[in-house]
Amino acid sequence: MQRIRELHCTNYLYAKDASLPHGFDSYGFDDMSHLHSDIKKILHTNVKPLQTMCSYYFDGNGKHFRPKVVSLVSKLCNEHGGIERKVSENQRKISLIAEMIHVGSLIHDDVVDFSNVRRGKRSVNALCGDHNAVMVGNYVVANASKLLSSIGNPEITIIISQIIDDIVRGSFLQCVYKQDNKDQFKHYLKKTYKKTASLIANCCKAVACLSSNNNEVIEAAYQYGSNIGMAFQLVDDLLDFVASSKTLGKPSVADLKLGLATAPVLFACDKHPDLHSLILRRFNETGDVEWALEAVYNSSALEETRLLAEQYCKDARLALSMFHESTNKTALLQLTDVVLNRSK
Repeated sequence: MQRIRELHCTNYLYAKDASLPHGFDSYGFDDMSHLHSDIKKILHTNVKPLQTMCSYYFDGNGKHFRPKVVSLVSKLCNEHGGIERKVSENQRKISLIAEMIHVGSLIHDDVVDFSNVRRGKRSVNALCGDHNAVMVGNYVVANASKLLSSIGNPEITIIISQIIDDIVRGSFLQCVYKQDNKDQFKHYLKKTYKKTASLIANCCKAVACLSSNNNEVIEAAYQYGSNIGMAFQLVDDLLDFVASSKTLGKPSVADLKLGLATAPVLFACDKHPDLHSLILRRFNETGDVEWALEAVYNSSALEETRLLAEQYCKDARLALSMFHESTNKTALLQLTDVVLNRSK
């Protein structure tokens, strides 16, 4: 089984040139240089345990994927509208909000999933208990909401508030399985949009609204964020099967162990219909997880998952077609390769 896992890692994790991420990082991001220190200032409190825990993941060691995407989309929209290339103060606030909502939701997810590891270290709930972790997550999201209110734009408030609504609804959708496998895959994609892609999509939409009244520009920004967000999660699902826990910074096949069927398992159902009964019982019988793993590895499920991620990346690139050529557009186009070829 381990040898099969290693072969799939070689075939799917590094299917293309893995050096592409350097192209993305070479674009600077001066507006991101104080991202985490600024968030820590926003979260500052005299309650020492709360201060320690709410700052725990803002240590500068994350990928900063979401705020970087939001920053590049801000610059692209500003450039398209003839505004100076620099990210505005309110657009930068959206970048901070994106990271804060993301981290707040991670803290909550780890409580729900009984996870003790996040980003290669002990999770917040493992350090301070579930009750305190929930409060910490609430505190981070509450301060993101306060920062949002400081923008003073009702339209932007509605757009960003939709993210919280989607994350909650997506979490409930994750608990439901459909009897029909085709319906189940549609359900999975809907859940994935709400839990993951909505945050990037709506933050991109918000910064576009701050830059332009052009509905085509706003829709293009939203579609880019939505598609890159979907691709990001599909690659996450792929990595859960082909990357080691050391590489991921969290336990591998974690979703299966939680009783969750992601894209590779759902694709494997085409060749192994009996898998569907395991999905419906959430892999809770002895040997279910191992059986599901073998079914995934002995089908085209991983290849199909990657192909679907590639299609979402293609759609993300297509969304940018209305924009003139620029370094920001090039960076966003390259980002689709970064997402497809990341190892963690």
